[in-house]
Amino acid sequence: MNNQDKSLQFMMIAMKYLPEAKEQLEKSGVELSMELIEPFMNLFTKVMQEAYNLGREEALQEVNQ
Repeated sequence: MNNQDKSLQFMMIAMKYLPEAKEQLEKSGVELSMELIEPFMNLFTKVMQEAYNLGREEALQEVNQ
């Protein structure tokens, strides 16, 4: 699976939880729009990519032991 495919999967996960995040932000007085969320989605994708790579490295180490 290439990075673009993983990024798409990460975005789908984020979109799954977007309504919950929006509700929590609005309870805190922050209105969420697509313009405001884009930088956070990019950050989320970076975090998910790093977490994926960490898990992959650990799995490969376990296989090679």
